[in-house]
Amino acid sequence: MSDMLSKFDVLLADLDGTLYQGPDAVPGAVDAVLGAGERGVRTVYVTNNASRSPDDVAHHLSELGFPARTPDVRTSSQAGAAMLAEQLPSGAAVLVVGTEALADEVRAVGLSVVDSADGAAAVVQGHSPDTGWRLLAEATAAIRGGALWVATNVDPTLPTERGPMPGNGSMVGVVRIATGAEPQVAGKPAARLLQEARDNASSTSPLVIGDRLDTDIEGGNAIGAPTLFVLTGVSTARDLLQARENQRATYIATDLAGLTRDPDDLVPGPRAGWRTEWDGETLVLSGDGGGAEPELDALRVLCAVAWERAGADASTVTVRGDGDAAGSAVSALGLA
Repeated sequence: MSDMLSKFDVLLADLDGTLYQGPDAVPGAVDAVLGAGERGVRTVYVTNNASRSPDDVAHHLSELGFPARTPDVRTSSQAGAAMLAEQLPSGAAVLVVGTEALADEVRAVGLSVVDSADGAAAVVQGHSPDTGWRLLAEATAAIRGGALWVATNVDPTLPTERGPMPGNGSMVGVVRIATGAEPQVAGKPAARLLQEARDNASSTSPLVIGDRLDTDIEGGNAIGAPTLFVLTGVSTARDLLQARENQRATYIATDLAGLTRDPDDLVPGPRAGWRTEWDGETLVLSGDGGGAEPELDALRVLCAVAWERAGADASTVTVRGDGDAAGSAVSALGLA
């Protein structure tokens, strides 16, 4: 029997919520990545977080047990700097709204870093917990004066141990409101970061893995790559069921243990033991399951039917379980 690892030559894996949660590795994630490496399938670690350097990210991953080297890490700061270098002459002044790690990437592509709008040819904006009004005001002045604007990512929130906190997208929103401008975006779900990760790995058959539909899965779809959605992070089963067409995953798994499963077991579609029918706009699940993971099988069944019926937008789909087993599955998935 073939498994997921037999189909792909590289894993383009998200970090927070997929490989680790806060200071701890997601259970089973280290073993899954090590096992993939033993099979000859490399993992490239792809993150929207522009606040840390690739060296720091690789060091953190290594401390958790992942086989990570600096060349295995691709950050949105690298992608953002590359976008600037393609559009600016060597030595051009860039106002950096972000950490020193982002500034270092800008310098690495031959551009200079400034801290005011005066003479700035571009603004690059990435997450930093220390960004304040004065720097946002300088960015606003530069952009209103005609400077190129690149955002490393537009994630509205950043996962923390205290729950979601304002992410780079929230700070980008401040500048967007003040200027009326729209930035070019380097990170997921824009294609640039994942394209760089794929091309640098010389991959012809990548698998994009992540826990967020609006970044990881949408980003994978943007580059035409198969995607694996895992339920270990931000997006929920309900989010997946009601996802727009560009945020729907090719494969659905509880976690990275799915990499050793038969791909046919993970795709949305019919499953023995579960039946569905429509009652108006409500999708009714019945049956008693029967597979090794009946709840996930129920989700795969429900997604396939909901997406087919709803077309590009499934946001109004609701679910009801008919019978004890179906009711328990719907409740466990958070769909009741």
